[in-house]
Amino acid sequence: MNHYNVMIVGAGAAGLMCAAQALKRGRTVLVADHAKKIGEKIRISGGGRCNFTNLNSSPLQFLSQNEHFCKSALKQYTQYDFIALVDRHGIKWHEKTLGQLFCDDSAQQIITMLRHECDGAKIQTETEILGIEKTETGFHVRTTRGDADCDSLVIATGGPSIPKIGASGFGYKVAAQFGLSVIEPRAGLVPLTFGADLLEMTKNLSGVAVDPAVVQANGASFREALLFTHRGLSGPAILQISSYVLPGQNITVNLAPDVDALSFLKDARISAPRKILHNILSDILPARLAEMIATYSGFDIVMADLSDKKLQIVAAMINAWTIRPQGNEGYRTAEVALGGVDTNELSSKTFEARKMPGLYFIGEVVDVTGWLGGYNFQWAWSSGWCCGQAC
Repeated sequence: MNHYNVMIVGAGAAGLMCAAQALKRGRTVLVADHAKKIGEKIRISGGGRCNFTNLNSSPLQFLSQNEHFCKSALKQYTQYDFIALVDRHGIKWHEKTLGQLFCDDSAQQIITMLRHECDGAKIQTETEILGIEKTETGFHVRTTRGDADCDSLVIATGGPSIPKIGASGFGYKVAAQFGLSVIEPRAGLVPLTFGADLLEMTKNLSGVAVDPAVVQANGASFREALLFTHRGLSGPAILQISSYVLPGQNITVNLAPDVDALSFLKDARISAPRKILHNILSDILPARLAEMIATYSGFDIVMADLSDKKLQIVAAMINAWTIRPQGNEGYRTAEVALGGVDTNELSSKTFEARKMPGLYFIGEVVDVTGWLGGYNFQWAWSSGWCCGQAC
């Protein structure tokens, strides 16, 4: 029988960070993952360059039913701590928009770095967990690669987003097995889909981008790029707001946030009275989008014939277009899963389950979800680091 001080289920960002820290404390560590390779979500992130953290990371960029839970971990291990680790390994990086940091070369560099940090741990890939049992001294774990006993068991299996790389709700099942409550998960950072009427309205807009746009819902607001698709809307602004909007709720889109559309249209009525509306709108919007708005407003006529009331209707479609998405594309394309193991069940300092000493949950499996832009990786590093100090 193999015995380890710590067994970590999940060889992703949080699990590998936890393993590295436990090793530094002299713990014997086994990491098990069902995938063929470690760090699959790291590998595909950031277009293959891994958006590994964000300079602006703070509790304000995280969603949870307990908004205070993330504060301790993010303070104990910050974005600057991870940047220092990256620098020690000689990995070159650059900043993109809004504080997002990427590898100059490849996401594989982050995986290689973590693998080096975990030197001394036993890492088993292609390993399925068949069962977990509580013992007097810890846990007995049955796997397809043999059984193992451990003093501490860490669940770092993420959520069900991006199932094509093997993501699942396994961690939620473990939580339920040991009596921990789980906040119902749902897809986050995901494209939104339209119903038949909106699809008919936007059928010619697939591939049209608006940058910047401002998208709002439920008190949240994001100013980033927006992209029309054949299913609905995508792009950073939409992915961000998707975490805040629930089925049946509206979003408001400002397609020209730097233009007062009503004033612009009134001025155009004076300066270009014989121009057709869609030609005027193409000065501030992509041509296809300008044609759609002009057509669906019902006022695609010469500017001189448009009353103030009609211009107000057109302006509202530009600066305050209210949309009710039918839904979203689901876990297939979602970057994260919102919800997860209830934070009330866990210590915010160590991530140990209050009801089950020796059992820990870290990373995406916990009900803490970050914005797009490197925040969810920072949560993985921070939660993994904290757990590694205690497990």
